[in-house]
Amino acid sequence: MTMQVVGCSHHQTPIGVREQLAFSPDQTRAALAEFRRRFPSCEAVLISTCNRVELYTATQNGDLPERLEIVRFLAGFHECDPEALDRYVYDRLDEAAVRHLFTVASSLDSMVVGEPQILAQVKEAYRLATEQSSAGPLMHGVFQAARKVARRVASETAIHHRRVSIPSVAVADFAQQIFERFDDKQTLVIGAGEMAEETLRYLRDQGARDVTVVNRNRRRAEELARRWDGRALEWERRFEGLAAADLVISTTGAEEPVISLAEYQSIEAERCDRPLFILDLAVPRDVDPAIGTRPAVYLYSVDDLRQACEENRRRRDKELPAAMKIIEQETASFLADLHRRATAPVIRRLRSGWTKSKEDELQRLFHRLPELDQRARAEIEQSFDRLVNKLMHPPLESLRNESRQGMPNTLLEALSRLFQLKD
Repeated sequence: MTMQVVGCSHHQTPIGVREQLAFSPDQTRAALAEFRRRFPSCEAVLISTCNRVELYTATQNGDLPERLEIVRFLAGFHECDPEALDRYVYDRLDEAAVRHLFTVASSLDSMVVGEPQILAQVKEAYRLATEQSSAGPLMHGVFQAARKVARRVASETAIHHRRVSIPSVAVADFAQQIFERFDDKQTLVIGAGEMAEETLRYLRDQGARDVTVVNRNRRRAEELARRWDGRALEWERRFEGLAAADLVISTTGAEEPVISLAEYQSIEAERCDRPLFILDLAVPRDVDPAIGTRPAVYLYSVDDLRQACEENRRRRDKELPAAMKIIEQETASFLADLHRRATAPVIRRLRSGWTKSKEDELQRLFHRLPELDQRARAEIEQSFDRLVNKLMHPPLESLRNESRQGMPNTLLEALSRLFQLKD
């Protein structure tokens, strides 16, 4: 088996480029079908999230598309310039590709290390590929192993217990202290930046569904609302949204507060003392701090959350070596198992062929020397066995050495041809 991943991620690719390359579920199905048509001998899984687009490919015969072919395929699907895309793309082969998938699935390569969403996204990508018949036994093995690795990292380390981004801390450590459930709550987003979208992602994982977006730029508000199945509201109607909201996320770049104490008090009676969670992520602040003193209002600024983030980050960083050790252990274990399964049939056929030749020669020899007693025959058989083992040692040792360096397809094929080993 030969495996490769070609893709781009938040590490080195701007969000504008990632947006151009993003695949919806329907686009993923169409892309996988087209890929299989072009490269019928390859299995493929396409992972597309807010932070990464990666195409994993695998084949039994080692005939994978070149990196540039895959870049052109991805760019061509979205009618992008492949040369402009190529500068952001990375590729990993064989052991490095397996390790990368395990790291991604375990959320150690995420923008926020330990985020819980990525494993579900990896599983969904594999499910779509299976539905499209673009993932077969090769991908099944490695993606099942990735799930096992992610479960080990989650259960044996505290990586997933340490939220380190302001939005994750705000939702998990603060909002959940106020609300037991989010599926019946209304969320108002003021502004349309990346921080607002990341916070929405955590709220959606907790069940939030009702989202309203207001922004001075109406088009950007509509784009963010569309991505989250919400609705956009005119900037001038933001106080109408505030009166109805249970949670408010504010992330504008305004120099002055966009909600003053007097403006909040003008709609306060409409709220009937319902709890209001306000996450003010703007610097300077969007929400007058005095609003936090009003009844049933829970107002948190960036500074309120930063200390919790830093403490969680320090604790999480202590867990990273243990998590990476699991990745290395599982990568080595998977490759060793893969190598055993790949080499076992060749070794079996090689040993079977040489054993038959040995037995034929022994039978011929014993036929010509009938006077040999049982003890002499046993001694001769042992000598022949030792000779066969010595002759087999060099090719088997070569297989083991190549297995340590990667997936031993080339040597397996050479041995099969050299010794005419039939399937």
